[in-house]
Amino acid sequence: TRVRAAGGETLAVPAPRPAPRLEEPPLSFAQERLWFLDQLAPGSPMYNIPTAWDLIGPLDPTAFTASLREIVRRHESLRTSFLAPADRPIQRIAPPSCADQVPVPLIDLTTLPPEDRTAEAGRLGAEHARLPFDLAAGPLLRLALVRLGAQEHRALLSIHHIVSDGWSMGIFQSEMAALYAGKLLAPL
Repeated sequence: TRVRAAGGETLAVPAPRPAPRLEEPPLSFAQERLWFLDQLAPGSPMYNIPTAWDLIGPLDPTAFTASLREIVRRHESLRTSFLAPADRPIQRIAPPSCADQVPVPLIDLTTLPPEDRTAEAGRLGAEHARLPFDLAAGPLLRLALVRLGAQEHRALLSIHHIVSDGWSMGIFQSEMAALYAGKLLAPL
């Protein structure tokens, strides 16, 4: 990578690479608070961040799944689980390859009468948002695709607040759109 210095000359800058970890990192204060609250009420969906995207037009579920998995591969927080082996919580960051195991089910509602599809998608969205996360097991995000028609889908996303926040969700959506477009444009 090259960058332009203040004087106008370009300098070679080495590509960033992950720093080696000698131990699992402690939780931030905000993560520790959320972990503690989960210990008091395990399985509560209170700190889930659910969202739904209505997608109009042709959709390639394989490219959509690959885009999600690339985001998980790139972002350690989405590969993190939270354990307390000695009564002190730690973060366990799974390797990037675990992204290949993140499921993205496709729920096809096209067999329902058209007037029932939207209501069923809403019911599924509410159910998806209420499903608990296991902070120790991970993953702490879920994505499902609901097919409402040949050119109409709804993506249901839930992420636990211990690894994301509202601001990050906007970045997630932008990155998902860019990666998906790139997958569609990439040569086969």
